Amino acid sequence: MKIALVTGASRGIGLAVANALYAGGMHVVRLARSLADRSEDRRYDVRCDLTDPADTDRALARVVTAVGLPDVIVNNAGIFFIKPLAETTPEDFTRTLTTNLTSAFLVARTLVPQMVKRGSGHLVTIGSISDYIGFSGSTAYAASKFGLRGMHEVIRQETAKSGVRTTLISPGPVDTDIWDAVDPDSKPGFTKRKDMMRAEDVAAAVVYAVAQPERIDVTEIRLLPTVYTPRG
Repeated sequence: MKIALVTGASRGIGLAVANALYAGGMHVVRLARSLADRSEDRRYDVRCDLTDPADTDRALARVVTAVGLPDVIVNNAGIFFIKPLAETTPEDFTRTLTTNLTSAFLVARTLVPQMVKRGSGHLVTIGSISDYIGFSGSTAYAASKFGLRGMHEVIRQETAKSGVRTTLISPGPVDTDIWDAVDPDSKPGFTKRKDMMRAEDVAAAVVYAVAQPERIDVTEIRLLPTVYTPRG
């Protein structure tokens, strides 16, 4: 039975991905700050502050010992807000990069070398449309997501021909509670929530990528709503 580890898996896209992989027969490990430690049939939840390197190391070591080295890693944990550059504080910027980018680095740095040594595995990175398009009000978010794209490309090069596959999934707007504070329905130029994709749509893309035969490496998937309002 394959093991999948999903970060930021207590809600939104992460929860949908974890549920989809579980439905596909995998043993799913969920990491998030808001989870309580729990183990049951094919589920293993670990409370972890992914912005804390020591806590992340502890949690990952615990997972490998208790469940085994994951076959699939889905780096999904992230935060999002919209502020003009002048209103984005250094604390905002640092917190966004730490949550969205550094946490993914910490997980990959610990587990990908072990996958390479084993000769198999799949690293999935949940990016964003903001990893290839810059939007006003998203200085910190874009920096973190462009950084994820760069890290993905380097890891892809370093793991080439090792048996480890890598996939970057870059969705446009997805209707999750991450939009609650933004209220896009009241703002011109934003895709309305009824027109956004669902978390399950991104989860389906993850399942597609990891279910391909070993001879196929799905390096990137871009998803957009059919009704999409591009904002500047």
